[in-house]
Amino acid sequence: MNYYSLNHKAPNTSFKDAVVKGIAPDKGLYFPETVTPLPKSFFENIDNLSHSEIAFEAIKQFVSPEIPEEILKTIVEETLSFDFPVVKLNENISTLELFHGPTMAFKDVGARFMARCLGYFNQNNDKEVTVLVATSGDTGGAVANGFLGVKGVNVVILYPSGKVSDIQEMQLTTLGQNIKALEVNGTFDDCQAMVKTAFLDEELTNQMQLTSANSINVARWLPQLFYFMFAYKQLHKQHKNIVFSVPSGNFGNICAGMMAQQLGLPIKHFVASNNANNVVTRYLISQLYEPKPSVQTISNAMDVGAPSNFVRIQEIYKNNFDVLKTNLTSFSYSDDETKKAMLEMHANYNYVADPHGAVGYLGCKEYLKENPNAHCVFLETAHPTKFLDVVEEVVKVKQPLPSQIQSVMGKEKVSIIISNYNDLKAFLLKK
Repeated sequence: MNYYSLNHKAPNTSFKDAVVKGIAPDKGLYFPETVTPLPKSFFENIDNLSHSEIAFEAIKQFVSPEIPEEILKTIVEETLSFDFPVVKLNENISTLELFHGPTMAFKDVGARFMARCLGYFNQNNDKEVTVLVATSGDTGGAVANGFLGVKGVNVVILYPSGKVSDIQEMQLTTLGQNIKALEVNGTFDDCQAMVKTAFLDEELTNQMQLTSANSINVARWLPQLFYFMFAYKQLHKQHKNIVFSVPSGNFGNICAGMMAQQLGLPIKHFVASNNANNVVTRYLISQLYEPKPSVQTISNAMDVGAPSNFVRIQEIYKNNFDVLKTNLTSFSYSDDETKKAMLEMHANYNYVADPHGAVGYLGCKEYLKENPNAHCVFLETAHPTKFLDVVEEVVKVKQPLPSQIQSVMGKEKVSIIISNYNDLKAFLLKK
């Protein structure tokens, strides 16, 4: 499989080079040249397949022939070493829990898959690769855990100071080894802009091999299509009209679901559930795409004012606004509405959701008003204890800490404070 830049001003490249480079020389995101739907029989017989078998068949075309099939099977097995349960709240709403991995966030899948791909590509390479990643919360911890100790790979994580939860910060600042955390005086958008600038700085790239582990990287983004298929496997016998409501920040997750749809997954519709950072909600009303500076909310992983992956969504639907509208609806919610949704789920279903999942739940409810025959699945993207102060304040019940969270509590935070791109560049050149 080859990949092309969505800015269309760079040469097409291989999966390996797309992973190692992260972003094209013309600043464009990479996109696969072709998407070949899986045979209808794959979905008809999906009940007979394990998670690893489903994922292998789904991802194979995107990485072949550069990763041999036997190696790819091992990568998939190691990536998916935890559960992806669907929990039913009522006849019309379920949640897909994506927090059962090592850092208790949906990004564990993409981070683990990418780390193993990069480890394979780098196994006989004496030159170190530096993974540069911006995080609004969960990406940093997932990438840090996924790449911890990977030979020949250094990880530098940029996160906005004071704008991630305490536990999220612990997960990305306490691991040591090949993981370094840079605490940025600014927003996630500032962090993301610095990362993109670094990739295009020839003084840096002439001296070191940089790549990204944000969802702009194809190896981080594409594996997220797996769990839409896992949810379909669990639900398709009971529900014929399945819709996904995805808490959306950088739009990599929902875009991966749309790639699953392109592979033939029989999904009717997607709902992009936004917090106050609602550039896509506004776009679907006005047809004007106007990124704005991000604002801070209690669902901080979605605090993105310029979602990178939306250009991929436009590419999937051939930049046809009418076709996009038939596949995507978007709603936006305030922090107060989010807290009320958390309280409602706890009171009505004895279910404790994190703020991101609560936004997804609200998207389900709103979509179902006009589409009462659908079954809407919202993605619960992180364990509620990652947002302990908000969750316990709302539901008024003390939450037990899972072992994954306990393992980082009490460890020493190690971070370096930076304020601008020059600070980042100086750090990288000094490394």
